[in-house]
Amino acid sequence: MVSSSHEALHRVFQKDPALLTRALQRVLNIHFPEPRDFAVLNADLTEIEPVERRVDTLMRVETDKGAYLLVVEAQGKVDDAKRGSWAYYLSYLYAKYRCEPVLIVITQSRATARWAARPIRLGLPGWHSLTVRPLVLGPENVPVIRDEQEAERDVPLAVLSAMTHGRGKRAAAILEPLAAALRTMDAESAAVFVAFVDSCLIDTQAKEIWRDLMAAIHYFFRHPVAEQVREEGREEGRVEDRAAMTLRILEWRGVPVPDAVRERVQACADLDQLELWAQRAVHATRAEDLFSG
Repeated sequence: MVSSSHEALHRVFQKDPALLTRALQRVLNIHFPEPRDFAVLNADLTEIEPVERRVDTLMRVETDKGAYLLVVEAQGKVDDAKRGSWAYYLSYLYAKYRCEPVLIVITQSRATARWAARPIRLGLPGWHSLTVRPLVLGPENVPVIRDEQEAERDVPLAVLSAMTHGRGKRAAAILEPLAAALRTMDAESAAVFVAFVDSCLIDTQAKEIWRDLMAAIHYFFRHPVAEQVREEGREEGRVEDRAAMTLRILEWRGVPVPDAVRERVQACADLDQLELWAQRAVHATRAEDLFSG
């Protein structure tokens, strides 16, 4: 299970390397050549002596216009020491591989994104020996994907959208279409993306919405995050928890819940029936739709 947003923010590109070039093309409007092949490389840039330097994710991409090294750095906060490290990374990688390195910084913080986008200039004023211009993906430029069909067209990009917006209130709007889009994927890939999103959701309400949505999807039950959800449900009482979850899904989606519907759900002691209602709550347009079909 992915334990931190830092890990998820760069490992999502290892899961789907082509997502990175699509993000450069669609989010940053960079005319990156269409890739033909990818290879994830050893991210350890440590010299024999004595300082350890390690990038987050390093990939080699082959295109019709040549090969590139994509250096992905997940950045949680402003850290001026990183600017020296990034210049080192690119110089070292070019010297080692004789291949053009491209630095991509991904962050959930707008302030960090603005800081990271500043060019790094080394040398004399007006005559720089080295200039580094990171490409930055963050909440200011990664789109908020609210539409289910758009999410289905590019599920990894919808995952990236949820991850980069995971610290703010906008994340909640992404989760329902993303949950629906994940149903179109194979269970193993979907479970990996579920874990990435879960680790990046900092907003408490968004995290609860995500766990409730995932609890209604069967493949998710085989994932460690789901086991945690189930364990929490056992502690609180499985029936009571599932009834509350069903009502919360409706409320978070903005579907009004009449007292009669609330009382019927809360009075139900059949776990299988509550499971069915929870799944219907993900797409219901009226609270009464829980009981039809």
